[in-house]
Amino acid sequence: MDIIKNEIDQGRAFDFGRVSEDYARFRDIYPAVFYQKIVDRGLCIEGQNVLDIGTGTGVLPRNMYRFKANWTATDISIEQIKTAKKLSEKNGMNIRYLVSSAEDLDFAENSFDVITACQCFFYFDSKTIAPVFHRLLKPSGKLLILYMAWLPSEDKIAKMSEEIALKYSPHWSGAGETEHPIEVDEHILQYFNVVEREEYRLQVPFTRDSWHGRMKTCRGIGASLSNEDLNRWDQEHYQMLKEQFPERFEVLHYAALAVLEKKNK
Repeated sequence: MDIIKNEIDQGRAFDFGRVSEDYARFRDIYPAVFYQKIVDRGLCIEGQNVLDIGTGTGVLPRNMYRFKANWTATDISIEQIKTAKKLSEKNGMNIRYLVSSAEDLDFAENSFDVITACQCFFYFDSKTIAPVFHRLLKPSGKLLILYMAWLPSEDKIAKMSEEIALKYSPHWSGAGETEHPIEVDEHILQYFNVVEREEYRLQVPFTRDSWHGRMKTCRGIGASLSNEDLNRWDQEHYQMLKEQFPERFEVLHYAALAVLEKKNK
């Protein structure tokens, strides 16, 4: 299903469902510390009901499953949810998956201890979701926003890959990322208090194939390019990797999290 938001990529439509199989292969890249920082805060653990929104192929609930929370996960893309179900069932994981936009979530009041949003929060209409999340969370429930991105101003591989991506997708607004705290706007702050933020750096390992796949599953590439442009990007980007970089390398990223607590209203 196409998503269109005027402030993202100048309103160009994108659909991660177009690259769902590659997404499953190449977007499950968060290091162990990424998950441990969640558990260390007492979130997404045994005894808690957790809702993961914008779950994609279920990367977060599948990797956090060992901590024994009770997971429900939603995404607007039918293809992403189909892939998430397949991967979870293959590994014997009892995760409930539903197709839904974040704005249209339909669960009972006070259903969840935690709501998580990994790599997706900026896609939502915050004015609409703020009261929805507030209603779904139990008293003192937590909203956990997670994000990870490479740093092209400091990493040569990321910089060169972005330059090729922008050649084919010049309006892709995901390029040029810099390290910064997760922003929380006024609509969310009407219903939640920010109780903690953290940013930290990571060196994430890749092979040529896995980095190429990670780039392909970007919003500005596989989720939005025409087949013709995608094929041209595919050849040019992989040729650059073969000529310029070894088979294995690391790419500098930063990760960020924000923990918000439900206000009593």
